[in-house]
Amino acid sequence: MNAPANLAAMKSLATPEISAMADRPFDVVVLVLPGFSHLALHAYMEPFRLANTVSRLPLFRWRIAGLGAGLVEGANGLAAPVDVTIDDLASHLDDHRPGQLAVVAGEPVERQLTPQLNGFLRLMARRGVAISAFGTATWLLAQTGLLTGTRCTIHWSRLAAFSEVFNQPRIRDSLFVKDGQFSTCAGELAGFDLAVDLIATQAGAFIAQEVCRHATVDGQRSGSNRQTGPSGIAFAGVSESLVAAIRVMEENIESPIAMSDISKRIGVSRRQLERLFGTYVGTTPAKHYLSLRVDHAKRLIEGTRLPLVDVAMASGFVSSSHFSKCFRNLHGVSPQQLRLTVPAWIGRGLG
Repeated sequence: MNAPANLAAMKSLATPEISAMADRPFDVVVLVLPGFSHLALHAYMEPFRLANTVSRLPLFRWRIAGLGAGLVEGANGLAAPVDVTIDDLASHLDDHRPGQLAVVAGEPVERQLTPQLNGFLRLMARRGVAISAFGTATWLLAQTGLLTGTRCTIHWSRLAAFSEVFNQPRIRDSLFVKDGQFSTCAGELAGFDLAVDLIATQAGAFIAQEVCRHATVDGQRSGSNRQTGPSGIAFAGVSESLVAAIRVMEENIESPIAMSDISKRIGVSRRQLERLFGTYVGTTPAKHYLSLRVDHAKRLIEGTRLPLVDVAMASGFVSSSHFSKCFRNLHGVSPQQLRLTVPAWIGRGLG
């Protein structure tokens, strides 16, 4: 049986909505910027290929876009070829508007928003194109002003800096967040989850489930799932009370709460809490809480230009001298010394 006959046979078994998609595949354009993550790029693109494979229909098509023609080098040194430039996309927008524009940025993200890119992103937004940002690309969208008042997320390593630089109270510690025209994603493997969500929306839950099954993924993860952060996740499956205690600490960095209050919130005694930390973390709850606050301060120093006194306050310290002492004890350098090693352009809210 030839290919057209195969396509006709599959369409006859599909729902009317999926049959219509096969006539006009959903167009995904992925804009990659220098230093992009190959893991994020392929985690997002592969589910669309799998959707076509499991359905045996051309439901999705995808293209790689770049600022210019040629190759774009990723963070691992491997380059990706560009199918279309952003200028070409913009000039043909009247003839063909993408179903989704996904942006995969690199580092240093603070220096990637050129006037050309700023104009392109704002044009896409004005013309109603759905835009997704992966990992640090959320920072780019915030720089353009497009995320004002929008619920969003960014990779956990950038959460603290992002919320301070952009004064963004609607930032979420989630795998991905959809809010109107914009979707933002933690990046890396969370790109798979955002792609599967889009597949479910466009082609139905069955196709999305089959994509997960084909990829040996245990079901579709909700975007509201918390990101895999650097601390409490290490104790998942060991003690849910311990994970809950660490989460309470992480959610109360700027205004630390007493250990007795933490114990009450998670439903264990103060002595039980001490025992859990001593057994599994090897330190006291108070010392672990302090290290979380100091690490938060370190991320702010490395990712923003906030005055150090503001960094101290944002990390729950009322005394600058106490902050400096605790910081030096944990990291071997003072906050002032660390700030001197950070490039001047880091953390600027405007490109």
